[in-house]
Amino acid sequence: MDNDLRDLYQDLILDHGKHPRNFHALPNANHEALGHNPLCGDKINLYVTVDAQNVIQDVAFQGSGCAISMASASMMTEMLKGKTAEEAARLFAYLHDACTGKSADKAGLDEDAVDRINALSGVRDYPIRVKCATLAWHTLQAALKNDKKVSTE
Repeated sequence: MDNDLRDLYQDLILDHGKHPRNFHALPNANHEALGHNPLCGDKINLYVTVDAQNVIQDVAFQGSGCAISMASASMMTEMLKGKTAEEAARLFAYLHDACTGKSADKAGLDEDAVDRINALSGVRDYPIRVKCATLAWHTLQAALKNDKKVSTE
């Protein structure tokens, strides 16, 4: 990755970390979960509203944590509105593979979402940070399964 692209990705993460989007409760959410990363202390309450066609209509979060976990949660909430739960699962698989250094298949995925995920994929060089970047996504999976809690332990 060239330095200009790395700088752009770093700026994106810093902006979302300092000014998270969709950082509020959703009183009418029909799925909710609490995610915890005990290694870093990150905690996320995730709220999701899914309609009868399994489309994510709204998603928001509250919590505290490092810049990477907050940025990942913020970026995730922007990516997922209007996506089906199946599309969200495919994006999570791409994120997980990209962040752990595995070959990530982006076929059929939204290019904007792929670009945002690629901004987070630099954590693969810092394995302890992978759990920070994936916490919100693990929490989303738990919420969609109606599990109330998830931990990255």
